Amino acid sequence: MQDKSAFTPPSLLLATIALSLATFMQVLDTTIANVALPTIAGNLGVSSDQGTWVITSFAVCNAIALPLTGWFTRRFGQLRLFVGSVALFTLTSFLCGFAHSMTELIIFRALQGFFAGPMFPMCQTLLLVIFPTSKRSVALALLSMVTVVAPIVGPITGGWITDNYSWPWIFYINVPIGIFAAVVVWTQLRAREETTVSSPIDYVGIVLLVLGVGLLQVVLDKGNDLDWFAAPEIIVMSVLSAIALVSFVIWELGERHPIVNLRLFKDRNFAIGTLTLTLGYAAFFAINIILPQWLQTQMGYTAIWAGLAAAPMGFLPLLLTPFIGRYANKVDLRILATLSFLTMGVSCLIRAQFTTSVDFRTVAEVQMFMGIGVAFFFMPITTIVLSNLHGQEVAEGSGLATFFRVLGGSFASSLTTWIWSRREVYHHASLTESVSVYNPAAMDYLHKMGGATQQHLAAVDKTIEQQAYMMSTIDYFWLLGWGFIALMVVIWFARPPFVRSGAPGAPSAGH
Repeated sequence: MQDKSAFTPPSLLLATIALSLATFMQVLDTTIANVALPTIAGNLGVSSDQGTWVITSFAVCNAIALPLTGWFTRRFGQLRLFVGSVALFTLTSFLCGFAHSMTELIIFRALQGFFAGPMFPMCQTLLLVIFPTSKRSVALALLSMVTVVAPIVGPITGGWITDNYSWPWIFYINVPIGIFAAVVVWTQLRAREETTVSSPIDYVGIVLLVLGVGLLQVVLDKGNDLDWFAAPEIIVMSVLSAIALVSFVIWELGERHPIVNLRLFKDRNFAIGTLTLTLGYAAFFAINIILPQWLQTQMGYTAIWAGLAAAPMGFLPLLLTPFIGRYANKVDLRILATLSFLTMGVSCLIRAQFTTSVDFRTVAEVQMFMGIGVAFFFMPITTIVLSNLHGQEVAEGSGLATFFRVLGGSFASSLTTWIWSRREVYHHASLTESVSVYNPAAMDYLHKMGGATQQHLAAVDKTIEQQAYMMSTIDYFWLLGWGFIALMVVIWFARPPFVRSGAPGAPSAGH
């Protein structure tokens, strides 16, 4: 197949801005609606539990679309797929804002999630196409900055728009951005020649993928609400998902025209890179969940202030990205990834020393320190993931790696809340045992309060709860810290040289 890696648009700057804006909009949309859920549910007259389907429907369809990116690319071409996805994402964003009922909103969010699927992998692929081989690390560094900053900005922006305007505007703001991105990318890249392949449609693979991934995403999104395997529907969906996914892998490996190219995992760098990307992103995502949640529920922060405490994490990546992109190809990328995991691991171990008296400045400073690790995370690992792929394999590999990254985030989202609450229950029970008539210190404390009245016991229980959540938070940060340090070992199983993806002469996966 002819390699289409060398192409220079009329304006590299304009094309890069449009591609980055589209991706920023898409990544932003995965988090911007979260803080507006209570308002949306109230305005549309449904319960909070029903409102969470606004998030779940997007996540399910997004997870289904991501592995299909490679097949869509072969069928329609990289440019048509990207521009079409952006246009349809923009249309469904408008429809989400225009929805008059929860049913309409859930349907439009599902469609929005599906059309969002190919956008990030295609942006990654097209950036690698338009940048010269020597500058591709700059393109990946730029994309990593977008990936980091957008989830931080999302909740803050969503909260501000919902408070000052109305919730439909969190979707309407996508419309001008989407139109600009689609028009500019099309005009800048339409002269590029593309080859499409009309291969037979793997219907069995599609059905198994939709069933397996769709049910798995619902289980991850709804597991906490339904108390996991205590609920029959979670058990049934988990079993069906497992059967469908195992059948999918077996079918795809034996299919001549698979809907998802799982054979890419034969390549060591793709397999190791995807594994570290998935686990590293899951741990990174877990930090972004547990820290704001702890600050808001136990430390009295508002949503805005919790967002501001977390925001410094994006400051250093903004400053360091140009330098990383320029000089990264002079260093073994495994060293940069190791530096990333070490910094993020140490930041978690520092947080494991927090107490309930920790102040805003300390939280923000640790977040800023972690930003060093975040800056060195995405670009080196993405380069390793794609290093041995060329031609259509780049789009297939990018879509598959992004799917596992997003799935890692979904697992982190579910398991973080579950582990955090379970450890709180454990620590609460342990601490409560100390409050008894046989403990002189406890009795002396109650005596100073004015005796063991119902009101004073409730106040003590509130203090115990706060300390139990603090101990649970410390436990989780210890777990994340040592998890990052373990990844420092895993990344060294990747094998150099890390050929720039898409470069002429790069070997095919599995060779």
